[in-house]
Order: sequence, then structure tokens, then C-alpha cells
Amino acid sequence: MHLFFVDDAGSIAPGKKLSHNHFVLGGLVIPEDQWHDLERDFSEIKRNFGIMGEIKWRFFGQKKGREDKDNSLSHLTIYERDQVRKEILLAITQYRSIKVIASVTHLPTIYHSSTIEDSEDIYFLTYKPLTEHFQYYLQELSRNGGSKINGIIVCDHRNPAQDRDLRRKHAGLLTLDFLFNSKYDNLIEHLFLSPSHYSIGIQCADLISGAIFRRFEHRDQRWYDLVDSNFYKGNERQIEGYGLIKNPKGNWKENDAESSEVLEPAIMTQSQRIFNHNEDGSY
Repeated sequence: MHLFFVDDAGSIAPGKKLSHNHFVLGGLVIPEDQWHDLERDFSEIKRNFGIMGEIKWRFFGQKKGREDKDNSLSHLTIYERDQVRKEILLAITQYRSIKVIASVTHLPTIYHSSTIEDSEDIYFLTYKPLTEHFQYYLQELSRNGGSKINGIIVCDHRNPAQDRDLRRKHAGLLTLDFLFNSKYDNLIEHLFLSPSHYSIGIQCADLISGAIFRRFEHRDQRWYDLVDSNFYKGNERQIEGYGLIKNPKGNWKENDAESSEVLEPAIMTQSQRIFNHNEDGSY
């Protein structure tokens, strides 16, 4: 059994101007027999730095004295926070059987599509290829290992209405209610949603998505380079099209001056969250 923990990075701001150009859904595929090893390493890093409570990507960059009240890193210096971030990412990537899969959407481009009406359409457009590539990875493992390998998906929860909508759409994927679906023979059960403070897997997925977001939104490779080795790759070691999916296909843009345009109508965030980009490398 493989567990795919998924979280998002980036947001779509309310109002007429997008706050970010990219939206990321990504995370970690963890074999069940590797789970306790990662949990042990994660907990040890927290103990070494005196961290109580959950770890979120946005906590790393909040300036001293201006942190969220629940920021578990508020007692650490910026340097110490970066050390925590580095040690956790390296703890994840030391296990070669743990794989990274992520889907990245260029928001200004995709919002011009006639099929996009609101933020939930964008969320699902980003989510669907993520599930497909998880299925492809499970198929590959099964083929290479000679026995069927199954998996489940665990996502960070959002608000109740959004969670219900995603569960319904996910169930539609598995029951072929949507056209042009992959066949999900290796996924069992339906979608699991978990608050991040209860899940080390979701917290690790948050750090992975944050690292990928930084690479695309701000061209900051520091954290992305630490996880690059663990992306799901093709036979020729290519990441794109395997562990990294770009949306929309065939019309991809990265960070450019023309991307920050005014768009109508406004789209609300996936959880009504707006992250501010700080100088030290967070959003």
C-alpha cells in the first residue's frame, strides 16, 4: 500500500488582480512500510529544535514579532527556521522509495479558458492530473514488482463545502462519471481529507508544495533542488510529464511580466487564504 499525501501552495486572491501566477498541488507518495521511519525522523527534528505543534511552510518566513499566533517556529531565528526546513526536506529525500508528484497550474493562462468559472474548477483541473500520475506510478510499481500495488490519496482539508465538492468529483473519477478518464484500478476507497495538524504526511506535503511553488513563482531553486532527486521519473530520468505536470498542456508560461494581469471576474481562494511573499523566501 502506498499513501499519497497532498497539499497546496499558492492562492488566487479575491478582487480583480491575481496574487500569484501559479497554483501547486503536490506531495509525497509514501510506502506503508516507510511511514514510521519518516514519522520518527520528523518528530526527532521537532524535538531537536523545541517545536511544539504543526509545521507549515508559511511559518518559516513570518518576521519576528509578526508571526501568526499559532506559529510553532516563532521562538527560532530565521537561520534556525531554514535549518528546520532543510533537515525535514533532507529527511524525506533520504528514502528513495518516497516519491514526489506535483501538478502546477499557470493561473493567468488557464483562467482565459472557457471551461473555468471559479476557483474550484482550477483546483480540480490541477488535482485530476495528479491522481492520474499517481495511478500511473502504482501501475509501474505493480508491473515491475510482479504483484498489484494499491494506493490511497489523503488531502489537506479546506472548508466543508470545498471538501464535499472535491469528494464528489474524486468519486466521479473513480466511477467514470467524467469523460477522458484514466482507469483507476490501483486506487482503493475514496478520497481521505485530514486537518494538517493531525497529519505528519500532510505537513511534509505542504513543505514539498511550498518548495515547488517557490521554484515556479519566484525562480528560487533552493528548496526545490533538495527534493529534485525524489520526483517520479520516466525511463530516461525525465521529471516533466511524470512527477511534474504543467497546466495547461501546450501553452505553458512561467513567471513573466505579462502574467500579472487584471482578470475578471474575481476568483476566491481555495480556503480564503492569501499568503504574503516575504523577503526571506516564504509566501
